[in-house]
Amino acid sequence: MKVLIACEYSGTVRDAFICAGHDATSCDLLPTDRPGPHYHGDVFDIIGDGWDLMIAHPPCTHLAVSGARHFPEKRADGRQQAALEFVRRLMDAPIPMIAVENPISIISTKIRKPDQIIQPWQFGHGETKATCLWLKGLPLLTPTNIVDGRSDRIHKMPPSPDRWKLRSTTYQGIADAMASQWGIK
Repeated sequence: MKVLIACEYSGTVRDAFICAGHDATSCDLLPTDRPGPHYHGDVFDIIGDGWDLMIAHPPCTHLAVSGARHFPEKRADGRQQAALEFVRRLMDAPIPMIAVENPISIISTKIRKPDQIIQPWQFGHGETKATCLWLKGLPLLTPTNIVDGRSDRIHKMPPSPDRWKLRSTTYQGIADAMASQWGIK
């Protein structure tokens, strides 16, 4: 299967699909953190290249309700509308199977409610981080390894130059579940 992992610099989901035997490429405006197939540029440059599946991780900076106190400013200057339009374009891409991933956000009220909300603790990581999935042509993800813990480590992460990168990286257990459950050959 030909898989596009949009808005992913880390290569985590891309590599999970490659390990499962798929032709996977990540794409981001940032260079990748790990060697592997990666398009460094705008996802819309390659979105029509015959992908079977796209998993998209659009930036949540102007969408996540955790930053709701900044919404009036982001609405006024157009950043929020631009972010929503980006998500709409991803959801409408000419790809048979699509998953759009984001935290709890205004996508739910401005576009549509998510099909599923998952947590890292359902996939082998003892942490909380509610993650919404908007799906097209894909089944819900089935939890693979429910663990105890329920730590909110990501939320309580101290400020640092790399905080945004650490917060946005997909948990390996979730990436592996996506590859094994959505990697239909």
